Amino acid sequence: MLVVPKDPRAELVALCERGLDWGTGRSRDLADQRSARRAAVLVLFGVLDTVPASTPAGPGRVHRDLDVLLLRRAATLGSHPGQIAFPGGRLEAADAGPVAAALREAEEETGLDVSGLEALGTLPAMPVPVSNHLVTPVPAWWTRPSQVAAMDHAETVEVFRVPVADLLNPANRANTVHTVGGTDYRAPAFTVGGRLVWGFTAIVLSRMFDELGWAEPWDHDRIVVPGR
Repeated sequence: MLVVPKDPRAELVALCERGLDWGTGRSRDLADQRSARRAAVLVLFGVLDTVPASTPAGPGRVHRDLDVLLLRRAATLGSHPGQIAFPGGRLEAADAGPVAAALREAEEETGLDVSGLEALGTLPAMPVPVSNHLVTPVPAWWTRPSQVAAMDHAETVEVFRVPVADLLNPANRANTVHTVGGTDYRAPAFTVGGRLVWGFTAIVLSRMFDELGWAEPWDHDRIVVPGR
């Protein structure tokens, strides 16, 4: 039986300090990391609103008021169209590093007040071969919640929070399957509230949940197909 985290913020800080292996194998190798573009995303946790999780409280569940902020990308974008993602984007010359880039992009995309956020550190950069990026996740904690919304509908069509307890519910977990070089690879996915979270976003969340000790046993043979 898992123990409900008493201080999820402290556990996130500790995760940033020790790091992790994304465990994606060869499926996400980049042809040449030197040519990859750098990007960063904000993985923002906290009490984002007063709407409770739909998953009942019980042993092994995280706090029901703990949420993570996500958005849906516009279907017209050339990269990852229509997918659910973290706020974030490419590093610009003026950015001091991944944390600065993640905060800037999140503010531009969602309108959140970054003065009410606490960046907790960074996790190792993960390759995203389809767009030739190396993306650094920046876990953060929302100390003073602010209103959020899609600021530019040409890029983002909705901004929303998802209760972590709902993501961890075994009934909401699945895998996707993709083929690279003739080999099939499975990657985690979440089906919550009529939305499918998959790809980079789902890998980051799933590995974080595993490393934090928040995950619960789920059916890895359940397969979902994006777009269906």
